[in-house]
Amino acid sequence: MPVSRLGLVVHQGRPLAVQAAEVVREWCKRHDIGCTDIDVWKNHEHRRGGMAEMQHAGSPDLVVTLGGDGTFLRGARIAAKNDAAVLGVDLGKVGFLTEVACSDVEAALEAVHHGGATIEERMTLTMRASRPLEIPTGIDALLRYGHGAALPPPAVRPESVAGDGWGVALDVTALNDVVLEKLARDHQVSLGVYLAGRLLASYSADAVIVATPTGSTAYSFAAGGPILSPNMEAVVFTPVAPHMTFNRTVVAAPDEPVGLRVLPHSGQAAVSIDGQLRGVLDPGDWIGVYGSLRRLRLVRLRPTDFYGRLRDRFRLTDAPATGIDGEAESIFRPETPAPPDMAHLRLPPLRTAEVIPDPVARDLPADEARSADDSVG
Repeated sequence: MPVSRLGLVVHQGRPLAVQAAEVVREWCKRHDIGCTDIDVWKNHEHRRGGMAEMQHAGSPDLVVTLGGDGTFLRGARIAAKNDAAVLGVDLGKVGFLTEVACSDVEAALEAVHHGGATIEERMTLTMRASRPLEIPTGIDALLRYGHGAALPPPAVRPESVAGDGWGVALDVTALNDVVLEKLARDHQVSLGVYLAGRLLASYSADAVIVATPTGSTAYSFAAGGPILSPNMEAVVFTPVAPHMTFNRTVVAAPDEPVGLRVLPHSGQAAVSIDGQLRGVLDPGDWIGVYGSLRRLRLVRLRPTDFYGRLRDRFRLTDAPATGIDGEAESIFRPETPAPPDMAHLRLPPLRTAEVIPDPVARDLPADEARSADDSVG
């Protein structure tokens, strides 16, 4: 995909990211490609919503992020507004979304610009609400202490029709998850949870999570939810510390919306989208979360080894009882091309194919490569 304009998201707290940003800018200058830094702010400054940020950047067709998965999510919320592709340059340590090592950024840009990359699409979530979201004065500072400037509440999409009973459509594109959580430590949030319009149960919990398959390795996983292949289409509902016997995750179809209604005697509930506080609900308010028609377009330079990365990032170990059998092979497939009835399956490449080291493990010492990133997704 020839690049005509590039948006750049930089983790300013990482010197290596700041250095790599100069490499990107120089590459753009040599190729006469416009380059704009996006989602830049200072403490106590207001940040723009995704659509406003996209317009400010001149609607780039490629967004490059320099950081970990948290930085990638910053770029993704902007890129999705204009179907721009996202290339994640990896400076994190436990990421699933970023693609290439920092030292390879120039080669990666060349591959993208000259058609040597592929685009992988990921499912995203959007939402409606009973009213436009608001963040009461003072709450954002309390909940985001030490985390920099907050994003504004999401804008209302123009297709909303007042009084039709379907609430307001919000300009939301979530790659990982939408979370509804309690505000007061001593007052859980009480919710009626509806799947495809039918009551599943009323929950009293610390939080509930509605995640994509991509987000199944983030907060939902930490709360005990399952890991889903990012190639799937599904909506994952996971309660966090519910006061009830049924505490299991429910995996719904992508066209089955999840409705969350705050019950009359509940405390207030904070709405977070991909880890960012975006609003507060009062008793009686509701949100509906469902699969979006938008897909996020991820740039990939090689087939994604999701399960290999899963084993590495979560430091999966083998059962002690299997030790007598020796270490299992890392790849299980014959050394010949797949037969016709299996040619359509996702299989690892033949061993003769080039082995490309993991970008994180290559750029970081082993102990650092195992520690936590600014976000996992």
